[in-house]
Amino acid sequence: MTDFSALSLSPALLQGLEALGYASMTPIQAGSLPPILEGKDVIAQARTGSGKTAAFGLGLLARIDPLLARVQTLVLCPTRELADQVTKELRRLARPIPNIKISTFCGGIPLRPHLASLVHEPHIVVGTPGRVQELIDHGALKLDALLVLVLDEADRMLDMGFEAAIAGIASQAPKARQTLLFSATYPEEIRDISKKFQRTPIEVTVDTEHGADEIEQLFFEVDVPRKLDALSQLLAEHRPESAVVFCNTKRDAQDVADQLAQRGTSVLALHGDLEQRDRDEVLVRFANRSCAVLVATDVAARGLDIKDLPAVISYELANDADTHTHRIGRTGRAGQKGLALSLVAPREIGRVAKIEENLGGKVRWVRINLSDRSAKEPVKAAMATLIVDGGRKDKVRPGDILGALTGAAGIPGDAVGKIDTFDTRTYVAIRRDLAKKALERLRAGKIKGRTLRVRTLG
Repeated sequence: MTDFSALSLSPALLQGLEALGYASMTPIQAGSLPPILEGKDVIAQARTGSGKTAAFGLGLLARIDPLLARVQTLVLCPTRELADQVTKELRRLARPIPNIKISTFCGGIPLRPHLASLVHEPHIVVGTPGRVQELIDHGALKLDALLVLVLDEADRMLDMGFEAAIAGIASQAPKARQTLLFSATYPEEIRDISKKFQRTPIEVTVDTEHGADEIEQLFFEVDVPRKLDALSQLLAEHRPESAVVFCNTKRDAQDVADQLAQRGTSVLALHGDLEQRDRDEVLVRFANRSCAVLVATDVAARGLDIKDLPAVISYELANDADTHTHRIGRTGRAGQKGLALSLVAPREIGRVAKIEENLGGKVRWVRINLSDRSAKEPVKAAMATLIVDGGRKDKVRPGDILGALTGAAGIPGDAVGKIDTFDTRTYVAIRRDLAKKALERLRAGKIKGRTLRVRTLG
């Protein structure tokens, strides 16, 4: 059974799925949606990018009463980036249902706006455990009408020390609720948390490993002082349109990004020391192809949703095999070929055995010739990003920006990339060779009849 029409979904949800181009269910959806729609607790294991958000999203939307203005569903996520990604997907799925309100509550921004927004309760709350617990403690977020609790990427939430917050939140929810637990890995700690919060859950395990034909994994033994040379050479040789480089610490992520930038690479860093607005802008620029290489820590990269990511590179080998699996799981999605390169210092070689155990076979080692001095162009981004100081609160829509660019500004439509609209600003990807012209024309013209400040980012 892979056709959504075989499920007990409302005609509106089925029409919405058809409009979104969702033809048939992924394995995790086919395995988990029937018991979810029957109201059963489910514990599901599936890798990143397998369609799990739509699985629990359709389940919770099928149960919500739009006429009841109470919090009926709570989705807990480990990071703001994943929470934002989940919220976007839920909004897409909820389009056919009128008057569904979805709110996102995460740390890193002031508490006061969140408290104010809860005066009118949403139907669905998506958030990180710490901020959600804060709102409950303030008496602003009430869970007495909760029907469904979702723990998304539960393994990462436990890794980040959120177990106590999850327990506190669950204790405030009705015992008769439905609890859905999704995790990319299935360690003993996940079984323990399932026993605490779920009632005779249905277990669904699918699609946990990438096939060898989906991702090419190559390992390179490189001394620590030569790793940056090796990284630069591999990027220049393979020339991925975009790549994520993983480091194990925030400091290393920033240092590697700084050094790659000095060598002419289009690169940004993503780690926990960045302010939230800076993190948002880094993610926007990487997703819209105006940054070719993102150097990130594992925690910062949780929730990073890049559908076509050609390559991931481990500058440092992950400390455990499960984290390595998470890293490579970001490439080779949706039938695309992926490339996963790992730079391994002699002191890191002991970690490879566990990776091989997970893979069920030997990894492929490749020699890298660091004495090759032939000049290779550093990787550059195809796009540039413009910021328009107007967003959703100003009633500025992506179509308004696109119209201003392709109309009076005379920019060809195929030169305009992704347009991301936030509350007070909009980010526009423009083909790099036309960015200066687009900037000048937008500054000289009007957007939706108004003159808005426009500038180049980065």
